[in-house]
Amino acid sequence: MKAPLDRGALAREITGLANGNASTVSDRPITSRARRIAITGSPGAGKSTLSGHLARLRAKDRRYGILAIDPSSPKSGGAILGDRIRIDELDGTTDLYVRSLGSRSSNDGLSDNLPAILDTMDRHGFDEVLLETVGVGQADYAVHALVDTVVLVLHPESGDVIQAMKAGIMEMADLFVINKSDLPAADKSASDIKRILSISHRKAGAWVTRVLNTSAKQPDSIALLSEAIDAHAAWRAASEPPTERVRAMQRYVLRRALERRLHATIDRLPNHLHESALDDQQAWVIANLDTSVD
Repeated sequence: MKAPLDRGALAREITGLANGNASTVSDRPITSRARRIAITGSPGAGKSTLSGHLARLRAKDRRYGILAIDPSSPKSGGAILGDRIRIDELDGTTDLYVRSLGSRSSNDGLSDNLPAILDTMDRHGFDEVLLETVGVGQADYAVHALVDTVVLVLHPESGDVIQAMKAGIMEMADLFVINKSDLPAADKSASDIKRILSISHRKAGAWVTRVLNTSAKQPDSIALLSEAIDAHAAWRAASEPPTERVRAMQRYVLRRALERRLHATIDRLPNHLHESALDDQQAWVIANLDTSVD
């Protein structure tokens, strides 16, 4: 039996990590790992509402976490963090934790130190974590390295279906969801995606990407999405070695660490080098790479 969830301790750890302080990361081994589901898609597609309905269905008898990432202002660094208010369909859940996070310096639709935050959720015994990303299109490809299942949510009348095809997200999503499927254009959007998927190259034994219609007004559609998430998890467990997923996450962590150090170093570039040749600027950055950024 799990120990009761210490919400205060968890909140403090996540705050420390979100603020860029990695000193609270424990070096204790993680004995169990939560299933991780990403909900991504363009703003206005209904990700938060869908996440709330999905969590209400899946959070029964589980320790369930929702991490909702809001875009931070590139000027002030602030974020509205309003997803927690919009996720209002969670009556009857007893062991649920919802946390909003700003994207901060991250430019990939995620948040600073997100891998460490996910590890912290594991250490607190969560069975499943639902990660709602900023939803910035192609940049959200990074989330694939951190989660088990990627659900791409599209609005049938916003034109983002075609944009998704152009951006290459077709290869990222494990499940396509045409949300607000009570709108007239939903069936056509679903048909368009299925047609593209049918002619896309797929390796033998690969997951067959599914396209589903969902609506907050149709509880059965949310149940079908939940079943599809479980089906994808079962396929992945049977067909992909866990070590490959770990390596993908490690590569992401390394890439983000180097990016943050590069950004911090470039910000310190001496004024006299701004007019120098690019090779000279690169040499200075390499020689003075900031190692103080955690």
